Amino acid sequence: MALDDLTRETTAVLRRFNRSYTQRIGALDDSFLGTGLPLGTARLLYELGSRPGTVQDLRVRLGLDSGYLSRMLRRLEEEGLADTAVDETDRRRRLVRLTAKGRRRWASLEQRSQEKAATLVEALTPRHRERLARALAEAELLVRAATVSLDDVEPTAPLAVRAVGSYFAELDRRFPDGFDATGLATTDADQLRAPHGVFVVATSDGEPVACGGVQTIGPGIGEIKRMWVHESWRGAGLGTRLLRHLEQRARDLGHRLVRLDTNQTLAEAITLYERAGYQQIARYNDNPKATHFFEKPL
Repeated sequence: MALDDLTRETTAVLRRFNRSYTQRIGALDDSFLGTGLPLGTARLLYELGSRPGTVQDLRVRLGLDSGYLSRMLRRLEEEGLADTAVDETDRRRRLVRLTAKGRRRWASLEQRSQEKAATLVEALTPRHRERLARALAEAELLVRAATVSLDDVEPTAPLAVRAVGSYFAELDRRFPDGFDATGLATTDADQLRAPHGVFVVATSDGEPVACGGVQTIGPGIGEIKRMWVHESWRGAGLGTRLLRHLEQRARDLGHRLVRLDTNQTLAEAITLYERAGYQQIARYNDNPKATHFFEKPL
């Protein structure tokens, strides 16, 4: 794959940071922070102490294949740090939790991690600590936004329902007269599934952070619906990435033109669409909440 100059520069900076940071936090040591565990297993221990769950939850949140995760879980179990049991509410699932010994090891890991982080920044002035905190927060957001997974999802699947629920809740908060979403989650379901539509959810660590769908409203004409990006993820390019993805899925459905509507309250959405080449048109539907209507040739 050919890389432009900006991509090569960004890649070089990222790789240099990774090399420097992994060395300084002790990621190269066989015993991470003196825990007796390598970094990967220590990270799993931390995840279990912070948010226990099923084996499937852990695999999704940590982005690990099942074989590697099983080996790390087996080590934690052999050391008496974790145990696994069948979920009585759904016997197909396995629940993982820390033992009492595991919780003590987790507390030690948490303390050592805090002390290590403090040591790394203690030589900096307060002003430079603030600068570092801002830079790392921005870097984390951008990297996470670039690596979220955009997947087609059944519009009535739990993940889709959670994403759309968050979208409707935000509209209810922001619209001056609120937003009544009663029945809307299922109204569009048939139009947003194959073969005439699609619904996409963006996930990070197994949680929905953005969503959107395409439905067919005429021969060769698609409509983007339910496009939403979590407030804490805005400004990182995820909205632009999701919009481009939805446009491609519209092309995949055979559309030559895509339309959408929005409300004047959502000023950032209007700016996003205009920057992406959408042109304002006359009203094309009877959506009572819509004030702005756009279309774009594909």
